[in-house]
Amino acid sequence: MKLIFLDIDGTLTPPGSNTPPESAVQAIRKAQEKGNKVFLCTGRNYDMLSPLLRYGFDGMVASSGGYVMAGDELIFDCPMSDEQRDIALESLHRNGVFCTIEAAGGSWGDDNLADFLKDQPEGNSEIERWRAALAGDLGIKPMSEYDGSPIYKVVIMCMRMEQLDEARSLLEKDFQFVVQEVPAHGCINGELVNRKFDKGSGIRRICEKLGVPIEDTVGFGDSMNDLEMIQTVGTSVCMDNGAAALKKISGRICPSVEEDGLAKAFEELGLTE
Repeated sequence: MKLIFLDIDGTLTPPGSNTPPESAVQAIRKAQEKGNKVFLCTGRNYDMLSPLLRYGFDGMVASSGGYVMAGDELIFDCPMSDEQRDIALESLHRNGVFCTIEAAGGSWGDDNLADFLKDQPEGNSEIERWRAALAGDLGIKPMSEYDGSPIYKVVIMCMRMEQLDEARSLLEKDFQFVVQEVPAHGCINGELVNRKFDKGSGIRRICEKLGVPIEDTVGFGDSMNDLEMIQTVGTSVCMDNGAAALKKISGRICPSVEEDGLAKAFEELGLTE
């Protein structure tokens, strides 16, 4: 039995979409029929990934590893403290950084984030995810409506790296500042992820729960927030539409999500036959 871990945006679906190609859906079903288990492994919180659960996944590594389920059992749950959340938002906002915050049950973004993203170039799966989220497809709400729910992650967007300096000085001992590849003239975007977890540690937790060696895992990703997943799994695959830096360290590169990349890679790896 193999445990297969799939990023969502730019890997399982086009960025910001909740609809995988039919070829990917069929490949997942065939892999499960063969006795393998397939998990979501994503930066999305539970709320934003929940529309994909209709495709019958065997669990999830959500919120970049902060919320992990094996089957219907929650096996790891690690939100940041209220103090950490407040320090992050106050220091980032003070330096003009646009933020979204993610709880298990919802997400909230700065009210003027949509205007900021409007002028950003295309091609980054995380930027496209947030464009779709703000358009209503992923249910993001205005920051002014935040209800105090425990937060797992802060997503950050700004134009200059030095805008993050104050937050780094206050939080970097406890949080990784995971920054995506920056397209020419594009904005800096990334996320603050608690050092207590990442996608790789989430995968290890599921392996330990199910008694499966890490060598029998396969991971698919496309952006730098998939780094720890790619470094952890036994077989690593980067999408052709993925970040150049991630491609360099991945064991395989498969066609893009729009070119039936998952289905083709599943077949080549013997996961469906």
